[in-house]
Amino acid sequence: MNLTKLSTILEKEPRFRYAQINQALFKDFISSWSEVSSLPKTLREKLSLACPLEIKAEILETMSKQQSSKVLITLEDGELVESVLIEQRKKNHENRYTICVSSQVGCPLACSFCATGQNGYRRNLSSEEIVEQVVFWGRYLSQKSPQEHINNVVFMGMGEPFLNYEQFIKAVRFINNPETLNIGARRISVSTAGLINGIKRLAREKLQINLAISLHAPDDHLRQELMPIAKKYSLAELLKTVDNYIVKTGRRVMFEYLMIKNINDQDRQAQELVKIMKKPLYLVNLIPYNPTGRFQPSVCVV
Repeated sequence: MNLTKLSTILEKEPRFRYAQINQALFKDFISSWSEVSSLPKTLREKLSLACPLEIKAEILETMSKQQSSKVLITLEDGELVESVLIEQRKKNHENRYTICVSSQVGCPLACSFCATGQNGYRRNLSSEEIVEQVVFWGRYLSQKSPQEHINNVVFMGMGEPFLNYEQFIKAVRFINNPETLNIGARRISVSTAGLINGIKRLAREKLQINLAISLHAPDDHLRQELMPIAKKYSLAELLKTVDNYIVKTGRRVMFEYLMIKNINDQDRQAQELVKIMKKPLYLVNLIPYNPTGRFQPSVCVV
């Protein structure tokens, strides 16, 4: 999908054409300009040539137990990026859908538990390439049923969003814009490995999006073993920055903690985690680990 020439084509068109096209692209989720009967035929033909809507994508797998699907999207330069659709089925209510988007091709942080990090970093995504992932799933759901729609977007896919801050925040504003995808700010979340400058920048934004911190260890020594970026930012420094973020925004912060067998799941570590997390507006999310070969998930004993 390439909309870079859209403004040029529409510059001599009436202003209401923008509203028609936004409706078609981001609410009706068309995949061909020929579907937009409200546009003149000549304009549809111009748009078909200059602004192709095809998204080259392959559904990799559908996991029924987790009720999720993964797609591999091929970008214009041939690079590949993954995105995930997560479904929550609710009795007597409409299903809820969360889209997990990537912000980079690969990731430069090389966290030892992460397959993406081990495969290296290729480049940042543009805001358009981030939004394209949301549009793909919007089309997917609209084909499934007109009543199904995207409820949440989380920046928890490939890459570190705060290393691509300008494009990440531009994508957030587009996704949140009532004239386009119109997904509420409180339904948008970003996960960071703890980049302090990014957290500070986000605190200054006039956006009520949710912040999640990849913690994964309750002390500096283990965290640095698992996450090399932790050598740059101590846990004390990170938590101080989070506290300042909460003061400025009044918003709760999620701390993500992957449960890795015999690595970070011992009693001592649980006790240390309780100590540092015992603050207002701190919330811990214990996440089952998806094994990548080197580590194994913790065993849950009930």
